[in-house]
Amino acid sequence: MREHKTLLKIVLLCFACLVAGTWIARGTGEGKTGVTVVRNDAARRVDILVDGKAFASYVYPVNVYKPILFPLRSPSGNIVTRGFPLEPRPGESKDHPHHTGAWFNYGDVNGVDFWGHSDATKPEELKKMGTIFHRSIKEAKSGKDHGELEVTADWVIPDGSTILREETEYVFRATADSRIIDRTTKLTALDKRARFNDTKEGAFAIRVAKSLEHPSKDQQVFTDARGNKTAVGKKEAGAATGFYLSSEGKTGDEVWGTRGRWVILTGMVNGEPLTLGIFDYPKNPGYPTYWHARGYGLFSANPFGWKDFTNKKEEFNFAIEPKQSATFRWRVWIWSGKASADQAEGQYKKFVSEVK
Repeated sequence: MREHKTLLKIVLLCFACLVAGTWIARGTGEGKTGVTVVRNDAARRVDILVDGKAFASYVYPVNVYKPILFPLRSPSGNIVTRGFPLEPRPGESKDHPHHTGAWFNYGDVNGVDFWGHSDATKPEELKKMGTIFHRSIKEAKSGKDHGELEVTADWVIPDGSTILREETEYVFRATADSRIIDRTTKLTALDKRARFNDTKEGAFAIRVAKSLEHPSKDQQVFTDARGNKTAVGKKEAGAATGFYLSSEGKTGDEVWGTRGRWVILTGMVNGEPLTLGIFDYPKNPGYPTYWHARGYGLFSANPFGWKDFTNKKEEFNFAIEPKQSATFRWRVWIWSGKASADQAEGQYKKFVSEVK
């Protein structure tokens, strides 16, 4: 009888451990297969996991002034985005604190700067700064081969009024050697005409990890649209391994200010060869986009900044009329390996065929 009771206790204990393990897995995403989208309103975030392992997070901290994806990870888990200013890592540069994760905004909408707003903004400049406020999560859906997240946001100018309403859909995909994010954003002008005045400060961007920056021998100084200068230190070979390649065959720093269907950035992260790519979409305004891609780690597609990129030979002031909308689509591709131009072009064609 005693032996039966002991056996029963063991069975009950094993069952309790199994239930507890299942509950923990549900709470963290561990133990799940496919792409899991985990909403956490209290923490102001949505986490995306692949087979229970972290891939990306949609976050909207009050001190970032726009919703962002942060951080982004490779299939093996290596982080490809800079940590500063939210989660600084040793050795990282601390320039441009408004470059955080992956985001979409712009430096001049009706004279308001949504791009440069950060905790480091000077008090006298706040009257020119805009904020993109996360408003709602319409859908957060997990799936075997992809996850979906639909959100809304408001582009708010300094007088407190909303100039643009944003509806964004993210689709997160994964394979054994790649991670993919498709972003579709619909911007609707409300009562005013929303004019995207020509500036290089924009628009769909990623601030990359230190190891994906370009090596550089000298310190460089960059000036923003308001005349503020930022010094960026030299990057030693080995610590910085990044190399840009565009669809038009431009390489390295020559990619900046040129147009292309896509640009990839290859390098090493914690010993892993990686490719980080941004793909433009044929129906996007300003296609093929100009690239505001800097060696110090800013990787940005800017369809609006023609004047800065052409030495004032061309100008493009895109506008959305009241009650009208414009839609933008981009793909972010993270691949375990250093991709060739042919491989990148193949992935680009796949993107165009898949996204309608």
